Amino acid sequence: MSTEEKPAAPRSLAEALRARDDASLAALLRSRPDLITPVPTDLTQLATRAGTRASVLRALERLDRFALQTAEALAVAADPATYGELLGLLAGDDPDPVVAGALPRALGVLRTRALVWGGDDQLRLVRTARELLAPSPQHPSPTGLGPTVREATAGMSPGRLQEILAAAGLPSTHDPVSAVAALTGLFTDRARLAALLADAPAESREVLSRLVWGPPYGQVTHDPAAHLRWLLDRGLLLPTAPGTVVLPREVALHLRAGRAHRTPEPVAPPVTAAATHRPQMVDATAAGQALAALAMVEELLKEWDEGGPAVLRAGGLSVRDLKRTAVALDVPEPVAAFWLELAYAAGLVASDGGGGTSHGGKAVGDDERYAATPAYDEWRELSAERRWARLAEAWLLGTRTPGLAGGRDAKDRTLSALGPGLDRSAAPEVRHRVLALLAQLPEGAAPDTGSLLARLRWERPLRGPRREDTGDLRTRLAHWTLQEAELLGVTGRGALSAPGRALIGAGPAAPEEPAPGDAAGPGDKLPAHRHAPVALPVLSPGEQAVATAAAARVLGPLLPEPLDHVLLQADLTAVAPGPLERPLAEVLGVLADVESKGGATVYRFTPGSVRRALDAGRTAADLHAFLATHSRTPVPQPLAYLIDDVARRHGQLRVGAASAYVRCDDDATLGEILADKRAAGLGLRRLAPTVLAAQADPGALLDGLRAMGFAPAAESAHGDVLITRADAHRTPPRTAPEPVPDGPPAPDDALLAAAIRAVRAGDLAATAPRRPGPGETPPGPGGLPRTGVAETLATMQAAVLTGESLWIGYVNAEGAATQRVIAPVRVEGGFVTAYDHTADEVRTYPLHRITGVAELADDAG
Repeated sequence: MSTEEKPAAPRSLAEALRARDDASLAALLRSRPDLITPVPTDLTQLATRAGTRASVLRALERLDRFALQTAEALAVAADPATYGELLGLLAGDDPDPVVAGALPRALGVLRTRALVWGGDDQLRLVRTARELLAPSPQHPSPTGLGPTVREATAGMSPGRLQEILAAAGLPSTHDPVSAVAALTGLFTDRARLAALLADAPAESREVLSRLVWGPPYGQVTHDPAAHLRWLLDRGLLLPTAPGTVVLPREVALHLRAGRAHRTPEPVAPPVTAAATHRPQMVDATAAGQALAALAMVEELLKEWDEGGPAVLRAGGLSVRDLKRTAVALDVPEPVAAFWLELAYAAGLVASDGGGGTSHGGKAVGDDERYAATPAYDEWRELSAERRWARLAEAWLLGTRTPGLAGGRDAKDRTLSALGPGLDRSAAPEVRHRVLALLAQLPEGAAPDTGSLLARLRWERPLRGPRREDTGDLRTRLAHWTLQEAELLGVTGRGALSAPGRALIGAGPAAPEEPAPGDAAGPGDKLPAHRHAPVALPVLSPGEQAVATAAAARVLGPLLPEPLDHVLLQADLTAVAPGPLERPLAEVLGVLADVESKGGATVYRFTPGSVRRALDAGRTAADLHAFLATHSRTPVPQPLAYLIDDVARRHGQLRVGAASAYVRCDDDATLGEILADKRAAGLGLRRLAPTVLAAQADPGALLDGLRAMGFAPAAESAHGDVLITRADAHRTPPRTAPEPVPDGPPAPDDALLAAAIRAVRAGDLAATAPRRPGPGETPPGPGGLPRTGVAETLATMQAAVLTGESLWIGYVNAEGAATQRVIAPVRVEGGFVTAYDHTADEVRTYPLHRITGVAELADDAG
């Protein structure tokens, strides 16, 4: 019976990567996309890049708590460590089936991400990760452990080491190395160390108990007390600096019963429900919030139709303008900032750059102001569910963080709404993860916020503090996500709605926790969901577009049908008992002012609102016909009188540009204006019986006369009445702001496949055995072959005839030298055309840039 030889253990991370299959390499590059930007030339370069400090830090930040605890345990273990030693550090002396069941997953995560390599008998943590996680005085380990005996006694005099051995009851040695080994052997022998500690005074044991879980450092005087002297004499406390002592790692592990962490956390904490509602109620509430969100965005941009507030010099909206917007929307300032940022993220509002356009396309104004974009007009033509879906997608994927508005940045500058400095690359990930956790709850269940935040902290323990003012950023983003999702209608009554579930591509809800009585006993294999967090993958752009369309389809049936009528009241109000059809809503929005919103919207007719409709080109007959057509109740007489009265006086005065002038056929009306004290600031004087000239500009003159109770109309240079429209001011075409990526984007399958082919080909070129020519010394590792021009040409021509592959050195136009494996196809005109195994494609190389050529050995793979 033949037995296969056990493969040799890898000697480096590069060798470990070389032994991986393509699927395993793809998993590594998918979990650490920074390694593929740019594509490494070979596996050695991939391993080098995977060990850089920046890349390792990024990888550690994406570990869940137990995977991180596993890495921390390996950082304080021997190098290499066995699987049994690692399990002992995590579970302690007493078997813990939960830890034992979770460890394979955590170790698999570390291996997949190339933070750990080697077999179970030789587990090695990547050197950079060990440096980051191992205890040091400058960077204490989360384990609370201190240095080993060998590290703590470095630099200690040989005489002092012998004194410690004698006090601990150990025989003397001939050198410091053996003395440290003997002391380490004592402290790692549980029985012998227990016997030594049994003789310790009670005060000494109390000192050890205070240091055992960290921090392991303490202060002593130059003349320590007797119970401290007892510990110092036996090496149970070792001096690290004058007046400072440390508890050796081996002693601490003994006192901890072998555990590296006080509380291992192998299982993700469950997200619990704080309240449960009927799913139909949740969806109905969310649909109402979705309609309110659309109305809020439309009202906001209606306020800015003629040009919104000015853009600050540093960018963004001033505090005063934000307050005005909040008052106009009747919401708190943080909520107003959310609606502003949402419209901005969806590309519906932007800065006009000081060159906005009027409805007819003519440039207006010189100051840079905020205004609606042309995309807003296109958005308004969409159905309600599609308009909502566009807002929801922009919110889910955007990195703009409205909750930061009003805070201070790292330079103590105020962060303004719509201004720079509000992008946080972690925002999309946190929003998606919060919604995914809500999707794991039963339908209609609203989460307990504390359990949700605990779960997020377990999943990304290192992605917390980020120099924010209060609390860690990830926790604040989660709080804001819950609030914003409710405002937008992604959730209803705190529970994820059906449209919200479709938005993230989630299927039917399923409880995450095992059923009662499903607890595992010793030796039982725990269910997978007890160990690993259930995570919905972040959708690709194409998948997200499909999910967004699905969310719109789910929302559509939940929205009420738009109404084509209102109820006119005798008190000059109209009641809309539900959402109105767009043409009706647009005309009514011009003809009347919104007085209150809710399940029903109340509009109030005023002289100013009726004049606004007349300014927009409507006649009194048009308004009477419109109201009679769309009212389920008769048109009240007071409203008809109001329209006729305003229409009779509308346009009686004409205002044009002189600086400005007022023209009226009734000279008595002009005399009344001149006699009014409120007209003093307009600088009016009579030019003719029917004409007044003014020092004020036409806009100020119009406002002043309207404040005096008149109904003037603006006129053009040709004497025609100017008709003003609601969409009079638009920005030039603007694109929505691009999200700020959190590192390189995740590679797609096509890019991964191409990258792996290139890396494997480059590795072949770097590692393939070479056959030296006669009298030639093979180049060292990384060296390039060196041959003369004639020999290079002859070898190339021979390879074309035989079809063999060659190893060449090549220097590109930038002077970078590389080595490649090629199969020459044609040699002519000073160029060689060959299939490049390194690049996996046919390329042409100038012969003068080839440093040399060598044949591959017969056993080259």
